[in-house]
Amino acid sequence: MAFQPTPTDVTAIITTPSTGPNAGPQFQNERRITPTWTVMQLKSKLETMTGIPPGSQRLHLKSPGLPSRWIDGDETVIGEWGLVRGCEIEVHDSRPQSARPNFNDLSSVEKYVLPTTTYESLPNSVLAWKKNQKLGRFDPNALSPEESMRKQAEQDAEEVARKEIAVSRRAIILPSSPPHVRRGTIRFVGPVPTIPYPGVNDKSESSKVDSDDSLPMWVGIELDEPTGKNDGSVGGQRFFTCPSKSGLFVKPEKIEVGDFPPLDLDDDLGDLEEL
Repeated sequence: MAFQPTPTDVTAIITTPSTGPNAGPQFQNERRITPTWTVMQLKSKLETMTGIPPGSQRLHLKSPGLPSRWIDGDETVIGEWGLVRGCEIEVHDSRPQSARPNFNDLSSVEKYVLPTTTYESLPNSVLAWKKNQKLGRFDPNALSPEESMRKQAEQDAEEVARKEIAVSRRAIILPSSPPHVRRGTIRFVGPVPTIPYPGVNDKSESSKVDSDDSLPMWVGIELDEPTGKNDGSVGGQRFFTCPSKSGLFVKPEKIEVGDFPPLDLDDDLGDLEEL
């Protein structure tokens, strides 16, 4: 009996075609293929790589220097097709598009949500670490959100008085450095109940009185250029009027009051005419 050497595995590139024009393959990987496998055996192994069931696969073989061809016959031995190193097997899906699973559509994937009670009982969570370190709301000396809000309101009032922030004064937004300096005119100074404070959810009572001393203060500015976020209104409530995208509300510490004249466009045009 003559000695029969074991067939050498051949490394092939496995791809799936892309549906878009001028696009590369959707999937590309390498696979060692034993020439004695049948086509059906190969398809079964390719299913784990491509996700396409064997019965829906059509294999297109591309070999260097040879014309490409379709691999037919599930019981055909792969070695009969002349596999060579560097060949490519393109796996086509014969199923209609509607029958193929879309793994990129996450909206159809049921997401697991850890119950709050379960998370709070975990010994190695961030919440447990905060409890052990007495951080945040677990700090016995920490201020409540309402107390923190009142303290912030006091600090804001002191900042407004110290910087002499007042309506109609000119100001720039900090941080600012040339040429990116946002400047404008102060149009509003006071509390803005429609801007929520972290941890304080109930604004129904405080929103009735805009001058409530417990509310933090904001500075409303009409910018010289439309680089803002609003037109002087926040949360459906208007505090001043200006063109769209020219209004901005910032904290007092982000304001520098001074002699900041508006940008003179005529000067810029004159410079351009001299170029």
